Amino acid sequence: MESQSALAILSALGHETRLAAFRVLVQAGHDGLPVGELRERLDIPAATLTAHLNVLRAAALVHDRREGRVIRVRANYPQMTGLIDYLTENCCGGTTACGPAQPCVSEKKASP
Repeated sequence: MESQSALAILSALGHETRLAAFRVLVQAGHDGLPVGELRERLDIPAATLTAHLNVLRAAALVHDRREGRVIRVRANYPQMTGLIDYLTENCCGGTTACGPAQPCVSEKKASP
């Protein structure tokens, strides 16, 4: 992935409602959601959702398909994975394997 593509994706996700919409679609899985159901889950006006979806479409983060009278929106997982790969390409400078942070351990000792 090129830097400009990564910036476009990050810019698209740089709004609370768009990030929320994308997260809902990622959680919905490969079947995605009808636009109406996504709108209900986010509790936003239809015109507002349309504007946000247009930004996500332009960044290729979502795609949709008409199914009769319903438009179903899906997360574009390859695009999401491409961004994650780009961001972690040189993780830890290549010196160690990157992974989740170690769990916090309380400094207080448990009572016997």
